[in-house]
Amino acid sequence: MGSILCLETSSKVCSVALGKDGAILSCRESELENAHSSKLTHLIEQTLGDAGMELQDLSAVAVSMGPGSYTGLRIGVAAAKGICYALEKPLIAIPTLKSLAYGMRKNAGTAGAMLCPMLDARRMEVYTAVFDEMLDEIQPVSAEIISGDSFAALLRSGKIVFAGEGSFKCKPLLGIHKNAVFLDDFRLSANFLYPLATERFREGAFENLAYFEPYYLKDFIAGKPRVKGLKD
Repeated sequence: MGSILCLETSSKVCSVALGKDGAILSCRESELENAHSSKLTHLIEQTLGDAGMELQDLSAVAVSMGPGSYTGLRIGVAAAKGICYALEKPLIAIPTLKSLAYGMRKNAGTAGAMLCPMLDARRMEVYTAVFDEMLDEIQPVSAEIISGDSFAALLRSGKIVFAGEGSFKCKPLLGIHKNAVFLDDFRLSANFLYPLATERFREGAFENLAYFEPYYLKDFIAGKPRVKGLKD
């Protein structure tokens, strides 16, 4: 198995990992908010440098495809496509929530539980899906406004593990249920992309560089700038 560079920019964490022959060689991350555009290239250089490799040595580039932060996804996909175009390397796209679910399964310690990764959207809304322990979808990817009745039927049927930056604001509403388990301080990482990317590499499941776009799920809505001197 060749070497795969993995880029995760869909959340507040900007993460880069390099894997080869089934093992992670290096991973660099930054949690500095709103700095993906300035940090990503530097993290790529550091990650490759740690392993004594150069971009030309890569077999493929994998990127987190969304849903997630509109700006973050755009930055990550643009960087991945740029490397692939320049060096004629294949592009692999990994669904963001599935990669988070993979990391949850590895760390949850709750065999047989359903996995519910959550990425923060606006207010009480999250991007989410529910997976079984084989990472097959039980509930498809959607943008959900969380209430006390969310996932009620699934919670009655068994344990659900919640994790991701969107789960923090949901815990007061869902955490009272006996079948709800929350993984605090668990976050996305490019490390979770690599195992899924190796599967797609073996299958030859590559993206069309000319037409591939991130999976935004929702249209981008720019916030209105505040006018100084005016109160809400």
